Amino acid sequence: SMPSEMLMKIFSYLDAVSLLCVGCVNRHFYHLANDNGIWLKIYSSCFQPKRTIWKMKSEQTETVSLGCAALRDRKPGYWKKEYIFKQIAAVKTRVMRLVKPVDPYTGLPCKNKEAMKASGLSWIIVLKDKNGKEHVMEKANLSFKDTSVTILWYSTNWPCLDILSTLKLFGVTPLLPDQSRAPSKNGPRRRSLIAEYHLANLTESSAAVGADKLVQLFSLNPGLLVGLWKEKNEIAFVMASLHYHQLLERSTLGSATVQYVLPPNKPVLDDVDPEYGLHDYSLHLDMHGGSCTYLCGTFKSLSCRKGDVENGYLRLIVVSLKDNTKHLPLIGTVGLSWETDVFKGNVKDCYVMDVTLLDETGKPFWCFSAPVYMELSSRASSLYDYMGHIYTTDYADSEGKVCVELEWLEETKEYFIVNLVLYISTKKVNNWYGTNY
Repeated sequence: SMPSEMLMKIFSYLDAVSLLCVGCVNRHFYHLANDNGIWLKIYSSCFQPKRTIWKMKSEQTETVSLGCAALRDRKPGYWKKEYIFKQIAAVKTRVMRLVKPVDPYTGLPCKNKEAMKASGLSWIIVLKDKNGKEHVMEKANLSFKDTSVTILWYSTNWPCLDILSTLKLFGVTPLLPDQSRAPSKNGPRRRSLIAEYHLANLTESSAAVGADKLVQLFSLNPGLLVGLWKEKNEIAFVMASLHYHQLLERSTLGSATVQYVLPPNKPVLDDVDPEYGLHDYSLHLDMHGGSCTYLCGTFKSLSCRKGDVENGYLRLIVVSLKDNTKHLPLIGTVGLSWETDVFKGNVKDCYVMDVTLLDETGKPFWCFSAPVYMELSSRASSLYDYMGHIYTTDYADSEGKVCVELEWLEETKEYFIVNLVLYISTKKVNNWYGTNY
């Protein structure tokens, strides 16, 4: 019942974020909150006007004259859109400046963490039950590594697993990032769908990757780990591993319903005989379990000939069983750390593997971050230097496979990687280079 003139006066004192929120109350508020006069004032306080009126007697006269010219023949909401577009463009410019420098070892931007902070980026998961009701999980702990970020959600209010149908992972950015304060979850935000997972029959359809006394872990591709309480078979926590490659794009450029699609690679022609196959590739490998890093290293000059194609894969040998000078130890006791509001634990022989494979030009070719586990092999060791138990770790997706063989050295109580091989899908190679292997 309050007169529109009085509401307009009140709205004129609001900042941009509050004004956008008020516009969501009802249709009447939306039209009032679109007022060009209010938004031009906000726009002018942040950005210099495009036109300057010379020879004015005072700043007040200049503002009034410019305002009258700018308001004439403008549709309602024009200056709101101009302000939002310019703010988004300013943030993109700031982020692009941060991601421009590239680390020569990883082939990825050096300042990913700073770029994420500048964009106000965060991540949420949305659980949907069989009745269509959505449950949003906001609170998360972040752990940054050289090439990935690990996100852990835990709560005492998880919905019952039996009624859940899907889990969606979103990147969330504030519509108007404010560098001076943390983004408000009640302010206007944009969602970008990163991945969607089906939770129906989770324990039967997903790979069990380990357990301790309290929880059992299940892996869902790509890069998601769901921890269930052993006693109640209910969710204890959810952990997502996100590789930095294209992370900002996936987390900001998609929509709430459609994932961002990576642009196709533009092949670079070189003067090397194509019969050489893949040549001069580099691998950056990181194995970690939350706060602990077990292995972090870079391997150069990886190659394979075109004739080495077998069963639809090209093989890149990183560590050879026969060359013991390149065998690598894992530092520390391998396990994946987790925590909730009350409990914490560590699942042995389970860890997160980050793979960053660069092509001969130093461009990221195949990148992923995923939870994996070590499995005891029934084979006996054939290496005289170790003579311990053999463990294997295998990972596979649509683009390739990673096979790791480890030997347990009882004397020093540590694992050694004695065999590490990457298998790259010929379909992936053909799409990348426009060839036919």
